[in-house]
Amino acid sequence: MVGTENVLNYWHGGLSVVPDEVWQHPSLEALLLPDNALTRLPARIGTLTSLHTLDLGHNHLAELPPELGDLTGLSRFLYVHDNRLTSLPDSLGNLKRLAYLNVGENQLAALPDTLGSLAALVELRAQHNRLTSVPSSLGALTSLRELWLRGNRLASLPASVGHLGELRELELRENEFAMVPEALRGLPLLRRLDLRANRLRELPSWLGELPALEKLDLRWNDVAVPRDLLRRLEGRGCVVLR
Repeated sequence: MVGTENVLNYWHGGLSVVPDEVWQHPSLEALLLPDNALTRLPARIGTLTSLHTLDLGHNHLAELPPELGDLTGLSRFLYVHDNRLTSLPDSLGNLKRLAYLNVGENQLAALPDTLGSLAALVELRAQHNRLTSVPSSLGALTSLRELWLRGNRLASLPASVGHLGELRELELRENEFAMVPEALRGLPLLRRLDLRANRLRELPSWLGELPALEKLDLRWNDVAVPRDLLRRLEGRGCVVLR
């Protein structure tokens, strides 16, 4: 364990339970427990209301307690990637100050509707799960800049995604899209769109209208890029990979 007055770091500590020492620091601001063998997160975690960062990545957690939603001071990072989670608590929506959320590399079949309450979220990573859809409430994340959905089972996105006016990066690689989601049309700041390894058969002409697009990755799809669309995109400096 490495710690300071307000940070406890148990990275790669061979732990199977959260150490009792943690509860002796009620004013703790950052708790780092990645790369251990935790199977359970105690409900008591909700008492650490001064936390701004909680890292539980690379463990063996199968569920998260609803008391996680009591951590309303979380304003920086919540990492629960590479665990064995099949669902997330609805109370996650209480974390209205959270900026970065990583729930990737789990077994999630759905994301909670309350996700749309995370008004300060800048980056959402939900890659390599079992998602067949994302909630329409996602469109309420108007501060979101990066959305990572690689390696799921998505074939469409809700129309509300069109409200993500701050979105710069969208990772849709290795899903089941047969067409580019109409919801992306007109996103003013979208710079990078990754659609590798989907089931695309055709491309809409409105792709050429995305004003900020700098990179469009279409590799490993059975799709031809219309010559006029390619000319429009490359003519203004957009790199098209196909």
